[in-house]
Amino acid sequence: MNLDHVFVCGNPALDFAATLRARRSERFEMFTTPERLNAWYVESGLVDAVSPGKEADVEQATTVREAIYQLATARRLGEEYDGAALTVVNNAARRPPAVPQLTPSGRWTQATPEEALSMVARHAIELLSGADVPLLKECGNPECTRTYIDRSRGMRRQWCGMESCGNKIKAAAYRARKKTTPAAAH
Repeated sequence: MNLDHVFVCGNPALDFAATLRARRSERFEMFTTPERLNAWYVESGLVDAVSPGKEADVEQATTVREAIYQLATARRLGEEYDGAALTVVNNAARRPPAVPQLTPSGRWTQATPEEALSMVARHAIELLSGADVPLLKECGNPECTRTYIDRSRGMRRQWCGMESCGNKIKAAAYRARKKTTPAAAH
């Protein structure tokens, strides 16, 4: 069951940070219920199943998400980390992660919401301390505030994703050009 979660950022921690959309304008919250949060964990591929969550799990997840967003933005801009954001992410990562199990049909990872959140925080730590830091970019769509990893040749990618933002911007630019182009004289 797809709940409009989009995974275009190149890292689960960045996709997690992107679940608060359009931060500079209307701010669209994806984690409105514990079920929506758990659906994200499963759709992201981090885990196969999550035990039912509570409202407190959503609050904790959004706190960690905002800390990840702050840290990724600081890293992308070459600024100092916020101490409180570091503490939030490090504390989440200290919790035990979900442990994959081998079953006759393959790997299966059952998690609590806290274990799934720990996995997201660990991805953030690996990303922000790793080789992909120079590849961090913010989407070129002014309405979008996703940070993504640009692995394109020559780092020429402008959008978090063509489906989510690139096509919208290109179509809008095309319409704007059409409006301003005078009709050919007959």
